[in-house]
Amino acid sequence: MNLLEELTQTAAISAREHRIRALIKKRTKGLFDQIRTDTLGSLICLKKPTRKGKSKPLRIMVAAHMDQIGFMVKHVDDKGFLRLNPVGGFDARNLFARLCTVCPDVTDATKDVPGVLNPGGKPIHIASGDDLKKIPELAELVVDLGLPADEVRQKVRIGDMVVLRGPLCRVGNTVVSQCLDNRAACWIAIRAIEKLKEHRCEIYCVFTVQEEVGLRGAGTSAYAIRPDIGIGLDTTLCVDLPGVPEDQRCTKQAEGAALTVMDSGSITDLELLEQFEAIAIKKKIMFQRSILPRGATDSGTIQRAATGARILTLSCPTRYIHTVTEMIHLDDLNACRDMLAAYLSQV
Repeated sequence: MNLLEELTQTAAISAREHRIRALIKKRTKGLFDQIRTDTLGSLICLKKPTRKGKSKPLRIMVAAHMDQIGFMVKHVDDKGFLRLNPVGGFDARNLFARLCTVCPDVTDATKDVPGVLNPGGKPIHIASGDDLKKIPELAELVVDLGLPADEVRQKVRIGDMVVLRGPLCRVGNTVVSQCLDNRAACWIAIRAIEKLKEHRCEIYCVFTVQEEVGLRGAGTSAYAIRPDIGIGLDTTLCVDLPGVPEDQRCTKQAEGAALTVMDSGSITDLELLEQFEAIAIKKKIMFQRSILPRGATDSGTIQRAATGARILTLSCPTRYIHTVTEMIHLDDLNACRDMLAAYLSQV
């Protein structure tokens, strides 16, 4: 899990993907025939066909977004406390008493500044009953760097990246970490390409930017590539938890890779869906169908870019999404890797 640990512990929010892009380039050296960075910052990695077919090879775009949700500094007050602007979707209930990191330099982690994220206001010892019942909003959260205000102003500027801190660790048969959404998909893409021995298709493995703020990077990359087929790699809701009705669970842990039939941004091509299922059955790879009632992935913008593309969304079931304790079962993670590799080797 060394690669997954590196991926999850590298700070890179939307539009600040510099560090994760550099890491992926380093860890995929020699794996692709060509690597380039497009105008928005997505990393486009081409793997040419290793054997010829009777017809022109299919052009396949595999998209895994490499940005994570986080914050930007929007204000430094007279006491040196930071106020934040969210970059991506947060549930404020999960943000209390968190360690965080302010990243003044998008490329140099040695300049990072540790901090504590907490709501302003009274601690439990002097809070009223009504105070304790209230869930603070994002606007009420502050970052405390433990430094004098003048020193904070020397180190931090408006627009600096701020990320939550959460280590990668094994919990039972799962891995738990911050931003498995979507570094798990980056891992799946890299490991699937490593498993390939021969393939007839032209593979564009794209590590996209700014997915968490509107699926932006995948759209511009797809316009440039103009794929025949787009495969969006992402995590998806696994809410097989107490208190969640059976019909709202989306996926279940340890039941395999999720083939997302439909979400808010796209509907998977039926022929592709059935093709993936047939390959999974033949290779004895666990899978499950899923519908995500709210939320979208890079597949949506790939489907509509230029003259359009047939798409499929391959998702990894994940508990506690958009927290620092996202949880993925190892069987599901490996099933996604194996399914993608099997498909690419057969088309």
